[in-house]
Amino acid sequence: MAEPDEARRFYARLMAAQARSADPRIEEVFASVPREAFLGPGPWTVFAGEGRFETPSADPSYIYQNVLVVLDADKGINNGEPLLHAMWLGKVQPKPGEAVTHIGAGTGYYTALLARLVEPGGSVTAVEIEPDLAARAKANLAAYDNVEIVQADAVANPLPPSDIIYVNAGVVAPPAAWLKALKPGGRMIFPWRPSETVGLAVLITCLGNGFACRPFMGSWFIPCVGASAVEPGAKIPNRERAARTRSVWLMADKAPDRTATAVFEQVWFSSRRITGPKSGKI
Repeated sequence: MAEPDEARRFYARLMAAQARSADPRIEEVFASVPREAFLGPGPWTVFAGEGRFETPSADPSYIYQNVLVVLDADKGINNGEPLLHAMWLGKVQPKPGEAVTHIGAGTGYYTALLARLVEPGGSVTAVEIEPDLAARAKANLAAYDNVEIVQADAVANPLPPSDIIYVNAGVVAPPAAWLKALKPGGRMIFPWRPSETVGLAVLITCLGNGFACRPFMGSWFIPCVGASAVEPGAKIPNRERAARTRSVWLMADKAPDRTATAVFEQVWFSSRRITGPKSGKI
């Protein structure tokens, strides 16, 4: 096996190349943050395809691949797919000085990447509902001065004003409070799972006159506590209709119209493109 540092650098190069991001910092942060520091002691159990395997030893080189690493087998919680996160980080484009809220932080690996990407001057509030995972994240991220770990329900508790909300749990629809927490120009990236058959990664951007929305890839995450149940009367989209969504609206601000692709209690999704103050149609 390669030395861990060498394996990590090669893994970082592959993740960045496959993510096709123009930001060279994506490769840099994957190369600088040791994944094994957030997984607990090895050997580790990994998922690949339909299989589940234990690494031959605790050599960290084994986990520098695009594989899921088990964090809590009983609850189905894993460390996430590195390539997916490389793609998401490229889409959401964290910038130095920005404030990030990370929902579903787990043990903190992707929180650490976000923290590096918003340096200098930026900060990350990492919210994790599971007490054990939150405690592990707090220990794992102790050296990161720009990270705060909050053990809480992100649906039931207010979020801080955020330039980025990075969601790692599937939601039927984002709560209105999350949209309201976005600063002007802020971005939210989340797994939209309005039904058992629809799973899409979605990027929302807060414009001066609404929220632009762009589904951009398939995505499946464990359900978000408090935001994964469909309320009675909701209009649920099929995959084709969901993929046509181009904006999101608060029910309190605007009633659904004929462009609605999905309707929920607090928010609704529309196929209408909206025009930002400076950038034109989104």
